[in-house]
Amino acid sequence: QLTPSSFLRIGQLSNVDLNEDIRELETELPRQHPNEIPHNEKLLSLKYESLDYDNSENQLFLEEERRINHTAFRTVEIKRWVICAMIGILTGLVACFIDIVVENLAGLKYRVVKGNIDKFTEKGGLSFSLLLWATLNASVVMVGSVIVAFIEPVAAGSGIPQIKCYLNGVKIPHVVRLKTLVIKVCGVILSVVGGLAVGKEGPMIHSGAVIAAGISQGRSTSLKRDFKIFEYFRRDTEKRDFVSAGAAAGVSAAFGAPVGGVLFSLEEGASFWNQFLTWRIFFASMISTFTLNSVLSVYHGNAWDLSSPGLINFGRFDTEKMGYTIQEIPIFIFMGVVGGILGALFNALNYWLTMFRIRYIHRPCLQVVEAMLVAAVTATVGFVMIYCSRDCQPIQGSSVAYPLQLFCADGEYNSMATAFFNTPEKSVVNLFHDPPGSYNPMTLGMFTLMYFFLACWTYGLTVSAGVFIPSLLIGAAWGRLFGISLSYLTKGSIWADPGKYALMGAAAQLGGIVRMTLSLTVIMMEATGNVTYGFPIMLVLMTAKIVGDYFVEGLYDMHIQLQSVPFLHWEAPVTSHSLTAREVMSTPVTCLRRIERVGTVVDILSDTSSNHNGFPVVESNPDTTQVAGLRGLILRSQLIGFVERANLSLVQRRLKPKDFRDAYPRFPPIQSIHVSQDERECMIDLSEFMNPSPYTVPQVMPGDPSAPQHPGGHGLCMPAWGCTLSLSRQVVGMVTRKDLARYRLGKEGLEELSLAQT
Repeated sequence: QLTPSSFLRIGQLSNVDLNEDIRELETELPRQHPNEIPHNEKLLSLKYESLDYDNSENQLFLEEERRINHTAFRTVEIKRWVICAMIGILTGLVACFIDIVVENLAGLKYRVVKGNIDKFTEKGGLSFSLLLWATLNASVVMVGSVIVAFIEPVAAGSGIPQIKCYLNGVKIPHVVRLKTLVIKVCGVILSVVGGLAVGKEGPMIHSGAVIAAGISQGRSTSLKRDFKIFEYFRRDTEKRDFVSAGAAAGVSAAFGAPVGGVLFSLEEGASFWNQFLTWRIFFASMISTFTLNSVLSVYHGNAWDLSSPGLINFGRFDTEKMGYTIQEIPIFIFMGVVGGILGALFNALNYWLTMFRIRYIHRPCLQVVEAMLVAAVTATVGFVMIYCSRDCQPIQGSSVAYPLQLFCADGEYNSMATAFFNTPEKSVVNLFHDPPGSYNPMTLGMFTLMYFFLACWTYGLTVSAGVFIPSLLIGAAWGRLFGISLSYLTKGSIWADPGKYALMGAAAQLGGIVRMTLSLTVIMMEATGNVTYGFPIMLVLMTAKIVGDYFVEGLYDMHIQLQSVPFLHWEAPVTSHSLTAREVMSTPVTCLRRIERVGTVVDILSDTSSNHNGFPVVESNPDTTQVAGLRGLILRSQLIGFVERANLSLVQRRLKPKDFRDAYPRFPPIQSIHVSQDERECMIDLSEFMNPSPYTVPQVMPGDPSAPQHPGGHGLCMPAWGCTLSLSRQVVGMVTRKDLARYRLGKEGLEELSLAQT
């Protein structure tokens, strides 16, 4: 029996995205800290609300649109392009900042530890070096974890699942706030410098999305500043399109892949798409990679070179040496199968680990301790592996940044150290490009095994961190091992180049974990600057996706499901066609009359037990024998805006859409508005504010994905609400996002999830 008190209460009013003062009131409520949260994966959380990805075409909106002439429309269109350019520039600059700071801090750490190891190798007492390395890592990660756990928990992880939910139409609290961006950037720098098995590429997507949401609104609620620009775009529909562009600009800055960014936004992110949006997103991506390229080229001292298009550059692959032949096609397919199986194993392990974390490690202090433990263990594992490895390579002609000699002869370095004693990005490039013979097969085998479990343990910690680079690194290591084995078997044949198989392994592993195909192919091609491998990469990724999907779903979808988010997929579950609207709808419906008493409206809005966000408006009929037909739908935010304005006695002038835009996105809760007894007796006419043409379905409509379909979107990307009508146009129910997301295809067929206040 799940009682509300057994869950963490995260505010009873979360769907009005409360102001700071109300949030403080909530924190004063006694917080129960259960030792275990009885979380199970068959829950759907009630704390998430829908965004209104559908313009409310009420009288006010239509009058304003009619007044806009051709020149004003052109101005709005130009502003859209300007915003996209600004998103690109700022995302590129944030990426530069992360890259430069990580390079300097990580360089400093590795130089200190290397000096210490070199000193103690001669004198004895290497345990001091281990202690230094583990302490440095744990203390840096502690800072990174504290800021995330205590200041902004939504900045944890890569942020891709959260942005995916936002673009799907789910309001995730604080996901696109300036504070989240600052914590995200600082957190990712600290977790990479702290030596965790993470990358800085994933969080760039979240950072780009926050930048886009901030610029397009022309103000910051965190800074409490309104710049009075771009006011036309203060609504969910417009903000969503810019966030898609920000996510694409983030991918573009991370990998130097503008086309890959657009495809990522289309494949993984956006649930709403059109042709104009494609061009604007491509423009933002292009500007983003160019900005990063220019600034980093100047920083590296070759201003006119433009040689670093992304945060990670896989280096150029030599085409003459690295072609592929027909007999390698089955080998690539086999690598795709291995990648799919390993990816599914990674996801399954991470799933159980995340369930354990949700149940037992839900207090911020425990989360910080776990992050420090992982950092110390990562350093210890790295040190022990380097210490036990006897794989020595000549230092002559190698491009190792921090060569560790340890017990190797003079003029040689320990090759295990190139994999562990480096940032993951550099290790990936080394595995791709080091000449054949640089690594002992034993070294690669041990590294793959250890790094696989470390990366799996690290993803889901309370730190800002991406999974792209660790996945590529695991795949590059086993891919290179595979290449070396082939070369043994074929007696050193020219085509069995380990670098080429490292690239295929990296693609297979990443594809097996995140299940991206289209965008990942293009990202890999753009990041390596080589079109030759286009076909093998496609083959490997498709195989990895098919094999992985057979076992478990992709990592991001899994984390969305674990957070109990009411996420709507492109298609309804296959077996849900037999359900009708009557079976899925919520009843009874709280309706408002077209001409309603202010007191009634205030009472309905104040009722915390229902807490609805949209109300059908029915004809106010004095004759109660007649059935009241549906006239429209009005949102909580519109009602609050009206009551608040009326309360400020501004009712002398008519309300304009601008009044609602000024209050967006955080409308005050109804409890903060005082309404006098006289005002309660006033009548208000809702016909100006209500949407006269909401989505309606007959109650016998089957639960097919095309039922409440959004005309401008794809599949079930419906707005927050649809009304269910009887044959006499009487409102009998409401179909909301949660009513539809409740049904999911499980192992035994169609499952219905239970709703919880978790």
